[in-house]
Amino acid sequence: MLHINDLTYRIEGRLLFEQTTFMLPAKTKMGFVGRNGTGKSTLFRLIRGEISPDDGSISIHPSTRVGSVEQEAPGGPISILDFVLSADHERADLLARAETATDAHDIAEIQTRLADIEAHSAEARAGSILHGLGFSAEDQRRPCSDFSGGWRMRAALAATLFARPDLLLLDEPTNYLDLEGAIWLEAYIKKFPGAVFLISHDRELLNSCTDLIAHLKDCKITIWDGPFDNFERQLAERQRLQMKLKERQDDERRKLQAFVDRFKAKASKAKQAQSRVKRMEKMQPIATAVDDPVAPFDLPMAQRRMSPPIVRIEDGATGYDPEKPILKGMNLRIDGDDRIGLLGRNGAGKSTLAKLLTDQIDVLDGTMKKHKKLVIAHFAQHQIDALHPKTSAYEHVIELMPDATEAQRRARLARFGLPSDRQETPAENLSGGEKARLLMNLISFHGAHLLILDEPTNHLDMDSRAALIEAINTYEGAVLVISHDRYLIESCVDRLWLCANGTVGPYNEDMEAYRRFLLKGEEDGEKSKAKAKPDEKAVRRRSAAEKREALKPLKAEAAKWEKEIERLKGILVTLDKGLAVPGLWEKDPTTATELNKKRARAEELLEKAEENWLDVATQLEEAEAED
Repeated sequence: MLHINDLTYRIEGRLLFEQTTFMLPAKTKMGFVGRNGTGKSTLFRLIRGEISPDDGSISIHPSTRVGSVEQEAPGGPISILDFVLSADHERADLLARAETATDAHDIAEIQTRLADIEAHSAEARAGSILHGLGFSAEDQRRPCSDFSGGWRMRAALAATLFARPDLLLLDEPTNYLDLEGAIWLEAYIKKFPGAVFLISHDRELLNSCTDLIAHLKDCKITIWDGPFDNFERQLAERQRLQMKLKERQDDERRKLQAFVDRFKAKASKAKQAQSRVKRMEKMQPIATAVDDPVAPFDLPMAQRRMSPPIVRIEDGATGYDPEKPILKGMNLRIDGDDRIGLLGRNGAGKSTLAKLLTDQIDVLDGTMKKHKKLVIAHFAQHQIDALHPKTSAYEHVIELMPDATEAQRRARLARFGLPSDRQETPAENLSGGEKARLLMNLISFHGAHLLILDEPTNHLDMDSRAALIEAINTYEGAVLVISHDRYLIESCVDRLWLCANGTVGPYNEDMEAYRRFLLKGEEDGEKSKAKAKPDEKAVRRRSAAEKREALKPLKAEAAKWEKEIERLKGILVTLDKGLAVPGLWEKDPTTATELNKKRARAEELLEKAEENWLDVATQLEEAEAED
């Protein structure tokens, strides 16, 4: 279906593709992966014919209909539904011809073709696609101009899917979707009858939908058997073998060189030495596939720790209209080391809860208690647009580090993956991934007790997502994650909350059960949970959560005695210093006697505290050892 032969392309002198060749067979679903900025989106532009290659060719069968999401979101007074319907050009042309046709033969031909393409069900199909991507029936009738850019991009995606092309080009389609839309899209792609070429950094999407993986690295595209996890294993194995081969070659080269160095001056060994020199010259160097490391994310913890819970909501209600709360009856608790994933359909109130926690809206009923000095860092995609477009990353940091040296400011940016050659670039010219890194740096700059991360992986490539996961898992504070990236949630989250039916509460199933719930289209989350059988993963999740909850009192008591032991040790140090004053007993025996009594008492209390701590520590160790 799609053939790329010896493709070479440069942009502004920079080589993106060098004599790369591969093909995409009909009805095959291929994932396209590689670091940000290596040229994946550029290849799509080449396939669509928007730009021409420097050398080589791209060929598509003449009858193949290619569909891709337009870069510009739809606008204007046309309704979302009509915009999607207009994407099927053949249907629109046939309907226009049917209105003016008079010849019986033409009318029959038009009606037959309309039946073949299922024109009678077009509106229902378009509505189903829009519903899957988060548009309600009411939304579908509203004009495109009523929606934000992200929602209009969803409409553009819906139009592309509705047109049912033979080859579907999708460039990071989940970036504008929530988790529910991403799960729906995954199911749609799996059932899609044509070929799919998919640029994505969403591991779950690639694992679920792809037969092959195209990997772009060093200006070459290599095809691997999919899905993504399989590709990753194969790549790791190839790298391991290449490293072993290189080690063997290096070892042989060292031996040959040692022989030459030792015997090159001896006439009797000269021919043998020369032979070994020729062998070394003929050795083809083995390239080692060493990945370029990505910069880590640095998520500093606030210096002062808070006793649990850091947030407690009791019978809480919130929203924008006191008469019509969006969320109510909430009983939630966040401790200082919690890892929570927030689930819920679009419009269920996830962002509303985030705004409540960050004091953007108030509690309308019930109570919300937070530590007075609690620091919350909130990452949301819309905040990226709030970066000063003409201001460089370095200038953004000056505002936060007014007294620091230039070296300190630049070092801080480098820690978040912004190299020196990008630190002076205006924010509007940074890539999406660089903007996300800059924003993450700014919101967590002074340390926080709670991170609220709303779609933090948009625009991050696979390696940067892995770095973010590692940063979250090593962060010492609490984290609340809202994301369409299921791999991120499953890698970082200990427990789940579900936002549904006008409230937020614990969800005791796992992500697979939630995926089934969404695909079944159940309205009642509780009903779905009753139907879904908990698998081993869900059982382990619940067991771990219950175990952590049961251990909290023991951990708190152990911490209390540890603190008491340190306090008493400090008192003993002070008393010993007082007793060590030269001539104290002769000069002031009363004070010396009093200090001695206090020391004896402190020792007695210390011994008791240590016994208590040991008893609690033993109980904690036994509890942790239990299955």
